[in-house]
Amino acid sequence: MKPVGKPGKTGSLMAVEVALARLLEMADASKIREHERLPLAQVQGRVLAADLVSTLDLPPWPNSAMDGYALHLADWTGQPLVVSQKIFAGQAPEPLKPGTCARIFTGAPVPAGADCVEMQENAEVQADERVRFTETMNPGQNIRPQGQETTVGELILPVGTRLGAIEQGLAASLGCAELDVVRKVRVAVLSTGDELIEPGLALGPGQIYNSNRVLLCSWLQRLGCEVIDAGILPDDLATTRARLGELKDVDLILSTGGVSVGEADFLGIALREEGELTLWKLAIKPGKPLTFGHFRGVPVIGLPGNPASTLVTFALLARPYLLRRQGVKEVEPLKFQVPAGFVWPKAGNRREYLRGRLENGRAIIYGNQSSGVLRSAAWADGLVEVLEDRTLIEGDWVSFIPLSEVLS
Repeated sequence: MKPVGKPGKTGSLMAVEVALARLLEMADASKIREHERLPLAQVQGRVLAADLVSTLDLPPWPNSAMDGYALHLADWTGQPLVVSQKIFAGQAPEPLKPGTCARIFTGAPVPAGADCVEMQENAEVQADERVRFTETMNPGQNIRPQGQETTVGELILPVGTRLGAIEQGLAASLGCAELDVVRKVRVAVLSTGDELIEPGLALGPGQIYNSNRVLLCSWLQRLGCEVIDAGILPDDLATTRARLGELKDVDLILSTGGVSVGEADFLGIALREEGELTLWKLAIKPGKPLTFGHFRGVPVIGLPGNPASTLVTFALLARPYLLRRQGVKEVEPLKFQVPAGFVWPKAGNRREYLRGRLENGRAIIYGNQSSGVLRSAAWADGLVEVLEDRTLIEGDWVSFIPLSEVLS
């Protein structure tokens, strides 16, 4: 396998790894401390606020892994055995009578005195209803021991675990009807620019429909955030200051557009004048003008306005920041190496994330990688990472980040 390369020089631009480390450091310093107790059915996508410790052994008693017959192996010398009882799941068996076997079904408790379960496929019921076993058996065969999965006092899920269907099922298996979870991160989402108009309205000269806010609000909800839709900010500094000042009871202001160096980028001006700017200009493509700062003490992430730039920077930088603020430790998405099914002849000085998908085990990319083309992401099923100062020929190894890793 060829190496995927090393980050190249970025000049005055901040490297992606450095920006992410800085964001996570600031997220660690402002973690959400409040939590709430919710019914198990309502914790999907939330973050565990207290260790989940087992209060019982699972299984609580030895049980059968098969439909078959339970016996004490020392009592069997090859002769057919009498069936002394029948045990279904959910029943409490009697101790096994010496010299007999018990008909048993999957999940049923193994009776005291039995040390082996033989599957029914290897047993023959004779005319007198005694059972003949046809294969060699071993002690412990087809028996799930008590505490095989969990034991009392064992840590099952640590603080900071994101809860999905599997974690909910695991908590249910321990008898938990409720769990303590971190309260939702409150995120105010706004867009900037006189050119933006809401879907459903008639387009005027020079106007475009606002897709970023819809994308981000939906994405944030999937991340378990409480979303405050702050609408569209016009290109006016006084209005920008006033609207930002109204967003006090939030954990993060998330904006798109208005954070570069243009004359109409009033969000960036407001942050410089009434707050602080911590991150500015990243070595990433698309998405160079991502900004992190504070406005009157409230954290602000300013994403680029072009839709593909919004998607990439939210996926790789804003999403990990939000998860870490809730206490999640592992916040970076899975990525794996695949051979490139395309040629990349021109090396760049920024880390590039191409919208692509896997076909026949190779990564191919959408034909138009413009930062304004959101359709490229709808076509794709992942992001193909091309490191700085790197060219590619078909078959070179590249890192691939599935979109399924970042969309929830």
